[in-house]
Amino acid sequence: MLETIHSEAAPAAVGPYAQAVRHQDMLFTSGQIGLDARTGKLVGETLAEQANQVMCNLHAVLEAAGCGVTDIIKVNIYLIDMADFPALNALYGDWLGGHLPARATVAVAALPLGARVEMDLIARVG
Repeated sequence: MLETIHSEAAPAAVGPYAQAVRHQDMLFTSGQIGLDARTGKLVGETLAEQANQVMCNLHAVLEAAGCGVTDIIKVNIYLIDMADFPALNALYGDWLGGHLPARATVAVAALPLGARVEMDLIARVG
């Protein structure tokens, strides 16, 4: 049985999907871009502004499911420019505070609303 997870502190889904779903002790999040939950608009133009918002959004969804960053098992990161990879690594490392989940980072041609970065993750619950 799937449980839909929703946080008011993260942007609402804009299509037929949930912010996250929980199955037993596993949480699967949908991709997050740097949208502000209050305005529904992309935050800033820089990678740093958008990546920080993405991580805030994911953190809010994790909290709604009763998880934290140390429960993250796997992260997928999508960048429109691999030149942003070093800067993203620094921001990502700060967010995780030493926790080291598995990760994939890929370059994509484009992201919704002109975003520079998108992330989704898998975490354990409980």
